[in-house]
Amino acid sequence: MDRAALLGLARLCALWAALLVLFPYGAQGNWMWLGIASFGVPEKLGCANLPLNSRQKELCKRKPYLLPSIGEGARLGIQECRSQFRHERWNCMITAAATTAPMGASPLFGYELSSGTKETAFIYAVMAAGLVHSVTRSCSAGNMTECSCDTTLQNGGSASEGWHWGGCSDDVQYGMWFSRKFLDFPIRNTTGKENKVLLAMNLHNNEAGRQAVAKLMSVDCRCHGVSGSCAVKTCWKTMSSFEKIGHLLKDKYENSIQISDKLKRKMRRREKDQRKIPIHKDDLLYVNKSPNYCVEDKKLGIPGTQGRECNRTSEGADGCNLLCCGRGYNTHVVRHVERCECKFIWCCYVRCRRCESMTDVHTCK
Repeated sequence: MDRAALLGLARLCALWAALLVLFPYGAQGNWMWLGIASFGVPEKLGCANLPLNSRQKELCKRKPYLLPSIGEGARLGIQECRSQFRHERWNCMITAAATTAPMGASPLFGYELSSGTKETAFIYAVMAAGLVHSVTRSCSAGNMTECSCDTTLQNGGSASEGWHWGGCSDDVQYGMWFSRKFLDFPIRNTTGKENKVLLAMNLHNNEAGRQAVAKLMSVDCRCHGVSGSCAVKTCWKTMSSFEKIGHLLKDKYENSIQISDKLKRKMRRREKDQRKIPIHKDDLLYVNKSPNYCVEDKKLGIPGTQGRECNRTSEGADGCNLLCCGRGYNTHVVRHVERCECKFIWCCYVRCRRCESMTDVHTCK
């Protein structure tokens, strides 16, 4: 690294140290920023200068080789959140302040990260799941010395059914262990009843995200035998695609449970007549009802839906009626120009026609 780059890096570190005092989110640890950091920047800065809390920094220092996996886990979570909500009023948008301010100085999802709403629940769950998925994948790929494949499945199987465990099963238990160690902050270390309720909620939703990864583990097999007879099968456990995990968590979001804002020995449903119904560890929980996200609220960082593109013919969340909150929509024509009907001409070039098309685009008023 040349002298100019080192000087720039030193200034960035000094700026971050000053921002820790000014911005409480950074001081508490905003690891999600790693998901939007430029390639290689976290590794150059080092664990001590990243927007992590003290426990996360200590773990990072002990296991610096996991830093790329942590960043990839955050990227997975952010990407899937945006994909699942891309057509809805709240579209999991990263705040402008998070992308323009120095690393981690502003919370990535703004108001939603601490609002205690259904959206908060989904963010914590999908980010915890992303960390499990990324770390587990890294273990299976042989990128780390302290974890690899799941060795507990090496010698089992059923001879009578003609299959045995083999290959490389994903060690999801290690990924879940690391996710708990890195993300879960003890409730006893917090002050104030409201903070404890929100922290308990976030911890539960972290675990719900991890459980989604474990629940969707599947078994893949490969046949062995003469002429593909499949006399014997070698099988191994593998994680589902993160898109599938995201769909499960979105379903949990749609059926999330509102809990009481008073923390007793354990969390309870808000509605008294439903308190005998148990809360499961894979349920998503929230404390406060969500705003409608229709109108811009600069104080809370809610952009509103004005100017959002909508589908005029859809009855779903992406339809102009729902997305525009009944305000109506504007229609304008967009002209597309592209190459088409390309043919290879001997020898040796490609000849194409220039095609134009007109499309109606609808945006919320």
